[in-house]
Amino acid sequence: MEWLNEIFTASVRMNAVSVLIRLLVTCVLSGVIGFERGFRGRAAGLRTHMLVGIGACLTVMTGVFAQDKLGVGDPFRIAAQVMSGIGFLGAGTILVRGKTLVTGLTTAAGLWTTAAIGIAVGVGFYEAAVISTAIVIFTFAFLTTFERSGRYGKYNVKIYIECSDMKRLNALMKELSDGQHLCEIEITHARSGIVNHIGIEATLILNKKDDKEAEIEEIRTMESVICVIESV
Repeated sequence: MEWLNEIFTASVRMNAVSVLIRLLVTCVLSGVIGFERGFRGRAAGLRTHMLVGIGACLTVMTGVFAQDKLGVGDPFRIAAQVMSGIGFLGAGTILVRGKTLVTGLTTAAGLWTTAAIGIAVGVGFYEAAVISTAIVIFTFAFLTTFERSGRYGKYNVKIYIECSDMKRLNALMKELSDGQHLCEIEITHARSGIVNHIGIEATLILNKKDDKEAEIEEIRTMESVICVIESV
């Protein structure tokens, strides 16, 4: 195992071998996180997370190099700027639907954490980077179901409703608001393209014990409702 010791001894020094090791480790760790996000169809996937990690790692290594070779610079101050600057990218993954429904916060937090992992690898703190990556993957992959059945035991389903009678729209909206667990109700164009048909996008709030299909079927039986489907 002398070759392994030699590699990690070399990685302590800021040279070509060290740079290569740190960038490769960053690619692997950030790539694992990005693959999981991409697999779930999130806005930021494999390439985005890898680039965030590599950029953070390279920035910190540049600070370390400048301090070692030139006697100037503060790598930790640079790291702080990376953590604050990554916010613009995270903001691009956050979507606001209606007035209160926000999606993408978890992916944005993942990008921010990926930058932190890149910084850790950049300064040679491999143990923390690997452990943090494992925790992030566990959070993304296994806690989603647990979160949905958490303290409130509720989860959201986006649905699309098509109504055939514009004159009855107000009455239907009142029925949906009063009789169903719906929020973020918005009027849209009918997907069928039929004249005088109206589309309604809404969020159905369900308890973990609720029968989703039964709830959707109840809405489908309302007067003037043509179809109800899960929105995509």
